[in-house]
Amino acid sequence: MQRRSTRPRLVQAMMDVLALPDLRRKILFTIGILIVFRFLAHVPLPGVDLQALQTMFERNMLFGMFDLFSGGAMTRFSVATLGVYPYITASIIMQLLVPVIPRLQAISQEGELGQQRINRITHIAAIPLAGLQGYAVIAILRSQQVTVASLDQLTMATIIITMIAGTMFLIWLGELITERGIGNGISIIIFGGIVAGVPDIVGRGIVDAQTGNPGGLIAYVILALVMLVLIVVFVEAHRRIPVQYARSTFRSGRMYRQSGSTYIPLRVNTAGMIPLIFAIALMQLPATVATYFMSPEGADPNFWNTIYNLFQSTTPLYNILYFALVIGFAFFYTMVIFEQMNLPQTLQQQSGFIPGVRPGKATADYLNGVIRRITFGGALFLAVVAIMPFIAQRITGVTALVIQSTALLIAVGVALDTMKQLEAQLTMRRYEGFLK
Repeated sequence: MQRRSTRPRLVQAMMDVLALPDLRRKILFTIGILIVFRFLAHVPLPGVDLQALQTMFERNMLFGMFDLFSGGAMTRFSVATLGVYPYITASIIMQLLVPVIPRLQAISQEGELGQQRINRITHIAAIPLAGLQGYAVIAILRSQQVTVASLDQLTMATIIITMIAGTMFLIWLGELITERGIGNGISIIIFGGIVAGVPDIVGRGIVDAQTGNPGGLIAYVILALVMLVLIVVFVEAHRRIPVQYARSTFRSGRMYRQSGSTYIPLRVNTAGMIPLIFAIALMQLPATVATYFMSPEGADPNFWNTIYNLFQSTTPLYNILYFALVIGFAFFYTMVIFEQMNLPQTLQQQSGFIPGVRPGKATADYLNGVIRRITFGGALFLAVVAIMPFIAQRITGVTALVIQSTALLIAVGVALDTMKQLEAQLTMRRYEGFLK
């Protein structure tokens, strides 16, 4: 171990990272790719009233969340408007299809080669999905009278193709980060978009404090910090399932039996932020559909105006349904992921067993029971995180800020994963890391 320093652990770890040429090169490469991403987010596409677009995003929670993740690329209607969402959508679809399509399931079980083929299919699927999402964005903007109505077919096709190209370029940048930089590239791209939106959020908070609500702003910040701590705790929380291995080896004409023990870490929040995205997309669907049929401002409201008003993020009904959907999707997605892991079969193939539990079906039943119990806690946590903006605004009266819980969840997860990778690199070189 290197000689201990009197500097704080975090400062010393950062200095150790920067002192190592290969780690310093990886960090600078990652920062360089993020700078390219930010430049791309400021290259605009034609045909949109940017002021009207920004107003629409402030009213619509779903588009506001997507804009936060893209670092403002959507409000600028830039080349990077779609971000990496088509790829994320394709990845989620593939995760759901692999267990139900035998051919894809067989490919996924071919080891590293199989994972590469699944990856290739995901990349190909992201192209038409980007086209569909690009067309949907333009259609919604037209319905809200945000786009120039005289866009001809050639111009629209050019805009959609440019959006697809921007998405695939961002995916390529993310893979470059994964290969030559630090952390998971796609996650780092999303993280960069979230961090880029922080100054605007802070600015709105300062303006709100200056207009006469400093106490509410302080309470809001305290709630945000409490939520941040809870997110860190639940992201890292897991249940350890003890596992023992027994192997027989033949040496020098004799049979030897070896044993070892380890554990399976079952995460409390296995589903990550996917249930939040599913739930918020479903909750925004009624309001989005209603915008096509509702009466314009100044006219007598119709049925669709009522639907639109009910499914706003500030209503109790919206948040109650949102809470319930997050819990439901958390259980559903966790079970899908857990089935794909196929832990009982893996343990049996590796001569492993859980003490006191028979291999095979008994092990599967035991693990399913454990994952259901701990998922209840994780699902409840996600549901509370989902409606925290509504709770915070009701408690503090601050409306200028919105805590984007999903953004916080992603940012914390990416930061922790990146720090763990740096920690592993430092530990291999016999340095002390960031984490205890």
